[in-house]
Amino acid sequence: MPFHPGIATRLPLLEGIPSLEAGLSEPQMEAFDAYPDAPPPPSATTRIVSVPGPHGPVPLRIYTPVEPSQEADSAHALVWMHGGAFQFGDLDTKEADWTARQLAQRASATIVSVDYRLAVNGVHYPVPLDDVVAAIRWVQANMTELGLTSLSVGGASAGANLAAAAALRLRDEDMWVPEHLVLVYPMMHAELPAPSESLRLALAELPNVLRLTPRMIHLATENYVGTSSEDSIPGYAMPATADLDGLGPTLVLNAEYDELRASGEAFSALLAARGVDVEQVKIRGMLHGFLNLPPTFAPVDDALERIAARLRPKSS
Repeated sequence: MPFHPGIATRLPLLEGIPSLEAGLSEPQMEAFDAYPDAPPPPSATTRIVSVPGPHGPVPLRIYTPVEPSQEADSAHALVWMHGGAFQFGDLDTKEADWTARQLAQRASATIVSVDYRLAVNGVHYPVPLDDVVAAIRWVQANMTELGLTSLSVGGASAGANLAAAAALRLRDEDMWVPEHLVLVYPMMHAELPAPSESLRLALAELPNVLRLTPRMIHLATENYVGTSSEDSIPGYAMPATADLDGLGPTLVLNAEYDELRASGEAFSALLAARGVDVEQVKIRGMLHGFLNLPPTFAPVDDALERIAARLRPKSS
């Protein structure tokens, strides 16, 4: 499928920018990413809590629907981690805030967005992961007070890495796995697997300014873990190298035009080989980071609905 029309019509804005790294300081890139006519995200009731972690307090923003569904007969929560190459993003990033508001409304669910420590200013693995594990454990310990009956975990890009790694640690340390694991355009490998023929053809259409190059993946991994060699990276840092036995049902959403699709596809195959119930979906016409786009884009709406379906009561 070609690029979504809402993306294709904006591609001329990027002409002349040689790479994503060069484009970060270009006003054309900001214009490409801006959607001033997008409808505002749904309203939600929110509150900030600060929970204890091994490296200090971890801020969480808890979203609940303003008008919960009358059909809901259970209260499901999703602990959610934004992406940003382990170095960028916060609770106000669209991928964090917009996604949480959409899912709270669509699924009549509680969404807990985690403001984990970023790998900057000397912070490295396992600090961001420790924050995420601490956040999930706090939600688990307070499910009765929060009115919850089940708990899932998810994230996007680097946040998907942290979600899967946290699920693995909690499996090993607490003998617990989330009801669902939701991984959106995940980064699970230090070195990306070779692309499928379908992905290779898609990437050939992608302008250089939108490419996630091997160098960028290398630098993000090295900054987070301290090395980019998969042979020396712990499984909790790059889950593709971990033992994946015993994880619960997993949803993987890959963007069609995205180098990280190779990671998501390969990780899905690894899960399936270990007997994990995994559903992998290619979100057509989309680039990496599509959860930052408005849900008026049909593929974004579809992706949000697929996640929300995992969070709704089984009877609905």
